[in-house]
Amino acid sequence: MKSTIVKLFLLTSFAFLGVVSAGAQDMNALVMKVKAKLDKVKDYTADGKMKTDVAFIKAPIGKVKVFFKSPDKFKLQRDGGISVLPKGGVSINIGSMVMQTGFVAIDAGMSTVQNLPVRVVKLLPNADAGDIILSTLYIDEQNLLIRKSVTTTRENGTYEMELIYGKYDEYGLPDKVIFSFNAKDYKLPKGITLEFDDTDKAIKDKMKGRKGRVEINYSSYTINTGLSNSIFNNQ
Repeated sequence: MKSTIVKLFLLTSFAFLGVVSAGAQDMNALVMKVKAKLDKVKDYTADGKMKTDVAFIKAPIGKVKVFFKSPDKFKLQRDGGISVLPKGGVSINIGSMVMQTGFVAIDAGMSTVQNLPVRVVKLLPNADAGDIILSTLYIDEQNLLIRKSVTTTRENGTYEMELIYGKYDEYGLPDKVIFSFNAKDYKLPKGITLEFDDTDKAIKDKMKGRKGRVEINYSSYTINTGLSNSIFNNQ
């Protein structure tokens, strides 16, 4: 009798693990489809307007021009003012939300973003050495678009990004990006750059440990023109 119970338990366990494994494979395939769509963009130049709202500072809207070249070259030019944005183009280069290799994708069910149905996929890194603990993607399966992402790091808080698409959704490039973060322990998240026209330590101190929000609205993209590497020199 005990032997039969043990066998049934093992069979049930293996069946459950098989379902989990199949689900992980399906989610990995979905993530790779999204990545393949983003990989169509080898480079771009984009024009837009950026609004920054961090702690006690509400900066005026400023014009920006963004340059990107795959896989990770990025440059942002802006017209004065204050900006807080993820260095390396995290809010610009949407492909950076998808881990390149070494992750397991887990199905976390369905949800809605912008009144649209999305598949919630959690990306767990295989290695423990990196800063990222967990990335959660809210994927529009029909259009292979990431509508929202939430990234949790070991030491530098949690980042959230919402993406609104329009004219350039064929390339997975958003018309609007809303990036927000909540710094931990009076320490700004790693990769956040504070840019001031006049370096004011008192203002910087006030911003530590506060909530931040950056909104970028893009008016146009010029895609796959073969940007020169020299554009990204002397940043």
